[in-house]
Amino acid sequence: MIVTDFLVIGSGIAGLFFSIKASNYGDVCIITKKERSDSSTNFAQGGIAAVLSKDDSFENHINDTLIAGAGLCHKDVVEMVVKSAPQRIKDLIEMGMQFTLSEEKVDSFDLGKEGGHSKRRILHAGDFTGREIEKTLINKVKQIPNILLLENHFAIDLLIESKVSQKPLFKDRCFGAYVLDEKTGEVKTFVAKFIILATGGSGQVYLHTTNPPIATGDGVAMAYRAGAKVANMEFFQFHPTALYQPNGMQSFLISEAVRGEGGILRLPNGQTFAEKYHPLKELAPRDVVARAIDAEMKKHGLKHVYLDITHLDGDFIVKRFPQIFEHCLSIGIDIRKEWIPVVPSAHYMCGGVLTDKNGETTLRNLYAIGEVACTGLHGANRLASNSLLEAIVFAHNAFEDCIKKIKDTNIITLELVSPWQYYTNIDPEEMIMIKHNWDEIKRLMWNYVGIVRSDKRLERAKRRIDLLKDEIREYYTHFKPNAELLELRNLTNIADLIITCASMRKESRGLHYNFDYPYSDDETWLKDTIIFRKPGGYL
Repeated sequence: MIVTDFLVIGSGIAGLFFSIKASNYGDVCIITKKERSDSSTNFAQGGIAAVLSKDDSFENHINDTLIAGAGLCHKDVVEMVVKSAPQRIKDLIEMGMQFTLSEEKVDSFDLGKEGGHSKRRILHAGDFTGREIEKTLINKVKQIPNILLLENHFAIDLLIESKVSQKPLFKDRCFGAYVLDEKTGEVKTFVAKFIILATGGSGQVYLHTTNPPIATGDGVAMAYRAGAKVANMEFFQFHPTALYQPNGMQSFLISEAVRGEGGILRLPNGQTFAEKYHPLKELAPRDVVARAIDAEMKKHGLKHVYLDITHLDGDFIVKRFPQIFEHCLSIGIDIRKEWIPVVPSAHYMCGGVLTDKNGETTLRNLYAIGEVACTGLHGANRLASNSLLEAIVFAHNAFEDCIKKIKDTNIITLELVSPWQYYTNIDPEEMIMIKHNWDEIKRLMWNYVGIVRSDKRLERAKRRIDLLKDEIREYYTHFKPNAELLELRNLTNIADLIITCASMRKESRGLHYNFDYPYSDDETWLKDTIIFRKPGGYL
């Protein structure tokens, strides 16, 4: 049994930022299921949105966020996040982060512009922003002796007090987690005063995604099984422009910033089309642009459309987008001279574990920060580059809330904590079955619960996912846990939650587009889709 003050599950920007701050008040243990730098943060190219220019204002950023969120943003949360941004950016810089500076204005940041933003307010480090933030925070963590970072440790399930306590509880409490050591196969018991979910997103539930392989929705699935409320899972953002790669390789993101700097969407014959769908054309909110591309592809029978930046200065392209330039060049596309083939791809989970302004979930002492959380900031559609901002703001808020409570929070009586009970000691016989189930889920979600939906598609998806749940439940209880089986279990939960929330929302709004319910101004649906269950069991 490992006992600590703060158990942080996940090693992206949210988990690391929280850990650095919390380390001044107690011992921190970070667990991550792969290597320490394996996170969605690493894949973030664009940057962090923050009002730092005299030409901008909090009101502008707030308004842009509310418009993108299609009526479902919590305005008080939006105002809090936007107004907190400058100080949290300062924190990042003090931790060692270096953003790209302007060549025109002395001691000023080079601020980019992205879809849905009315002003230039995106801080970046070239188009490697996420990678640079991750590297900076990892280096800082290495310097702090009371932070223990354990790689290849996969959280299986959360520990909750109602399962071990005989006394009635006003509000259930989370006090730890069972964790698989992937190197030894041992399941360890971790106990802490505060548990921080910072596990990122769940893009791997879809066939095509810009997310890394680790994005399997582990935090949401664990929290839901433990009885925490989950909200707005129907709002899954598809990035409009991922590089089209016919060989089935991992989708490579073509940043929003490319369109922000003047990129133009074209059909193969050179015709533009974005203007038919929104006055802001290529810089419309992501849900609009993704559906526009999807509609044109279906209308013309295309596998992709093109993004054209050949009209921009070649030296500027190489300097502003070095990662995109090098990657495209490696597969034979010189973006200075050739159009980029692009398709929409699953990108960001706007729903997640429901939290308050401090990041605390509906279970005491369980916090969710970053993409795993549903904070009320994004509403029905995330505004570009608000994600990294949300991560550091809520990591800070969670830290402050924990510190207020830490003196009055005790570690649970350790005698009450039972070690992991194995169903069996048998190793999985055929890993190919796990791969088949995983592939089936991804194709099912892409075909029936993707950019456009209908009641019939959702009904079919629900019938199929229920069958898969039964199969995976049987597999889970007959073999020892391993990472692949645990990820499949969690993906099944995520698919079921997305389908359930999408079926509950009888309208089209933001990222959720249902053929049977066109967009309307009906305020009946201006509410979150919230679901939860009694804790314990498999699903």
